[in-house]
Amino acid sequence: MNSDFLNTLFLTGKLAISTTLILLIIALPIGYWLTYSKFKFKAPIEAFICMPMVLPPTVMGYYLLVAFSPENILGSFLDQYLNTRWAFSFQGILIASILAGLPFMVQPIQNGFSSLPKSYKEASYTLGKSSWVTFYKVLVPNIKSSIITGVALTFAHCIGEFGIVLMVGGNIPGQTRIASIAIYDEVQALNYPAAHQYSLVLFIISFFLLVLIYSINKNFKMNTL
Repeated sequence: MNSDFLNTLFLTGKLAISTTLILLIIALPIGYWLTYSKFKFKAPIEAFICMPMVLPPTVMGYYLLVAFSPENILGSFLDQYLNTRWAFSFQGILIASILAGLPFMVQPIQNGFSSLPKSYKEASYTLGKSSWVTFYKVLVPNIKSSIITGVALTFAHCIGEFGIVLMVGGNIPGQTRIASIAIYDEVQALNYPAAHQYSLVLFIISFFLLVLIYSINKNFKMNTL
């Protein structure tokens, strides 16, 4: 294995792990709010969160690239005040991956909260527990299977992401060139052995994560019977 291969896999893992951890922190309160909130316009917010599942990645990537441009408000602010640019950078593809992976983390967690009996919250409040304590110590521990499912789906989706990463980050070795883009490059160069190496690694990881998800769901169903 050459250094380019290892560096590309390292960058892919770094992106997937960073995206998954950030989304886990974000998705828990979002999933809770979507489950229990009675906000009038909650449906459009849910639809917006789910958009990456139906919207072509290149469309999202294009609009993010436009937003990150120094000619626009966000890009200009980053350039002038923070002295950084997100287009064609690791920070840019991280933001893109977070947005693209949001529904894959939020939906399992939201489903987990929805499946919990209302008596859990009511009993906690009856005992004088605050909303935060109820969320952190009562509800979240009871949706572990949903959280693990969300983590696995998000990680698997991130390592296989192509369009949005290519649009926002391009193909810069060591900065934005992840395994899915490397596979495309190697096929274009007719370097099939290298493409096979990348593909095999991603296939094994994705298969393992899917087996993990099905095993968790099967055990959960057996425990609830």
